[in-house]
Amino acid sequence: MTPSTVQARVVVDEWVRGGVREVVACPGSRNAPLLLALHAADAAGRVRLHVRVDERSAGFLAVGLAARSRRPVPVVVTSGTAVANLHPAVLEASHAGIPLVVASADRPLELVGTGANQTIDQAGLFGGAVRAAITLPLAEERPRAAAGWRAAVCRALDRARGTTTADPGPVQLDLPLREPLVDDVADDTLPDWARGRPAGRPWTEVAAHEPRVAPLDLSAAVPTLVVAGHGAEAPDGLPDGVPVLAEPTSPLWGRSLCAGTRLLESALDGTAPELLPARVVVLGRPTLHRPVSRLLSDPRVEVVVVPAAAGDARARPGWTDVASSATRVGALPAPAAWGVDVAWGERVRAADARVSGAVRPEAGSGPGLAAAVVRALPAGALFVVGSSSPVRDVALAAEPRADLTVLSARGVSGIDGAVSFATGAALADGGPAYALVGDLTFLHDSGGLLVGPAEPRPELTIVVANDDGGSVFTTLEQGAPPHAAAFERVFATPHGTDLAALCRAHGVAHRSVDVDALAGALAPTGEPGVRVLEVAVDRSGRRADADRWRDAARAAVVDPDIAGTAPDA
Repeated sequence: MTPSTVQARVVVDEWVRGGVREVVACPGSRNAPLLLALHAADAAGRVRLHVRVDERSAGFLAVGLAARSRRPVPVVVTSGTAVANLHPAVLEASHAGIPLVVASADRPLELVGTGANQTIDQAGLFGGAVRAAITLPLAEERPRAAAGWRAAVCRALDRARGTTTADPGPVQLDLPLREPLVDDVADDTLPDWARGRPAGRPWTEVAAHEPRVAPLDLSAAVPTLVVAGHGAEAPDGLPDGVPVLAEPTSPLWGRSLCAGTRLLESALDGTAPELLPARVVVLGRPTLHRPVSRLLSDPRVEVVVVPAAAGDARARPGWTDVASSATRVGALPAPAAWGVDVAWGERVRAADARVSGAVRPEAGSGPGLAAAVVRALPAGALFVVGSSSPVRDVALAAEPRADLTVLSARGVSGIDGAVSFATGAALADGGPAYALVGDLTFLHDSGGLLVGPAEPRPELTIVVANDDGGSVFTTLEQGAPPHAAAFERVFATPHGTDLAALCRAHGVAHRSVDVDALAGALAPTGEPGVRVLEVAVDRSGRRADADRWRDAARAAVVDPDIAGTAPDA
């Protein structure tokens, strides 16, 4: 058995011992020993292997698997540009705190810089985006070498989980492999000198380390708003009288104000100053709304921040403070220790009900589609929301639901790999899963539809909001009339692509539906496979719609029985 074969089998064996259950791999020559070891482990039921031909899609598939399962997921690639294609996925995993393991096969060190084919200096390629960059020594037949390999794998998995560092995220495990890369041994046995610990234990067992911060003093009964952003942990409890403004990916979304951002706009611009909170408690990373950013930078408001929990794979450690306005950082106290301004909370909820009733996006708009999709999803479903317009439309227009699990790639909020991310999350979830993406996001990762006939498939329905271009810029500064001549070409970027033909080429079921037919079309099928529901959306009036909805919200938020003065900060 060649040393490279032994080393690859040891790495895969130690992954399994360390809790790895899913692995994504791309074909290649230099990573052949790992591919053969993974195929044998998959056949034995030790891991579930997912093979993809595009490294960028493979990386986001692994990120989706890890985001939903909360376990480290290795992605195995060959040397050269294959490794570089993983950089977008590594960045997403880094900023979202997702335990991704990049297993990059490499050429021996003596070949780097010699002009050898498919050879780059790839050790440490990801710089500060990874929590650790570990290079295994070249394989050789000696017992201490195998112990070193296993110890390095355990260290990589620990850094990915953030168990001892409270800083989960991606790691790179670089494996220089010397030829011969394959041999004639077909089973997955190991020589005695390379075997692991007895009873399937990992080589190094790591006990969890959970640093704690003291609870915040929130006993003063001042008007308090909880803002729960992406990566917010689920608190043990919140007082019933405290309003919550939560992004869809927060576990608190189910109890969020429906029109919270519109209330903030009115409070900040003076339309309804009585709705301005005196204190804001920030959980996770707010990533979606400009009114929230304005609120957190308002000097009238006290900002207190709850840092990420130790070992939580949804957020980096430390605390969120983009506006440099945080006055205190600490843990949430028990619900009974909060001071609650009951009257202010009731006033906010009453205004939320008035505005929610007054602002009803049309069915043919992006926000109207988002509201209809959320309304039609079956209870208990996994819902993956694409970045750009869809996640904002869900936040602005959909009625929050506590019976959905909502995921989105908000680490760096790119549209990269959205189809693959949703596929990975659906595979890890195991139940009926749904995704809502825009047409450009869908096309950006159309390679995610390329799945071989032997690969595991989830039950995943992807709803594509097709407005022949990008609408997220419409309501921003570049969407204003002075820039109309340039807008379509350089911002909206219409494409005219036939999505049905694209799906047909990949053997993916496609159906064009209107919003009224969504409820029936989204019913679970009980069959594995990806299907696409394309819904035509009109973006031509999106800016005017946003202005009209803003005016309607300002009119509805005013309560004639309230004098309209801001609370003291």
